[in-house]
Amino acid sequence: MRDKNKFRMTHQRMVILEEVKKDRSHPTVDDIFARVRKRMPKISLATIYRNLDILAGRGLIRKLEPGRPQMRFDGETHDHYHLTCMHCGRLEDSTIDSADQALTDLRHYLKNANESGIISHRLEFVGLCKKCRASKTSELKTEDNPQTNSISFKEE
Repeated sequence: MRDKNKFRMTHQRMVILEEVKKDRSHPTVDDIFARVRKRMPKISLATIYRNLDILAGRGLIRKLEPGRPQMRFDGETHDHYHLTCMHCGRLEDSTIDSADQALTDLRHYLKNANESGIISHRLEFVGLCKKCRASKTSELKTEDNPQTNSISFKEE
């Protein structure tokens, strides 16, 4: 009988983990499959899926799936937030510091909300990625608009 708690770092898992960790773009399964296949031509897509689930289950990578057409993976496992670009769909790490007092307060509140069954949270920001901001800024500058480098939020 197999012990479900045992974990072996097979060669396949190591290659998959390396490919996820070196890609800062939060790759999809298809991206990972294409990269791993260059190194291991006989590997199957099913093997990629199975091992990504195992690696995520072990906390070696993070699975990012809510609200996306395709699952994405992140080699950075420390607490951090993401920004989804509303223009191009790109996913990037947010520059918002997870140690910000408001976010610390939110995590503290959620930890103390045991009666509601909350064990974790996901917070994602939506806006423009660096590339689209740069593109929009240059478009705005060519239109001679004075508000080229600021984005304002309205409080209601």
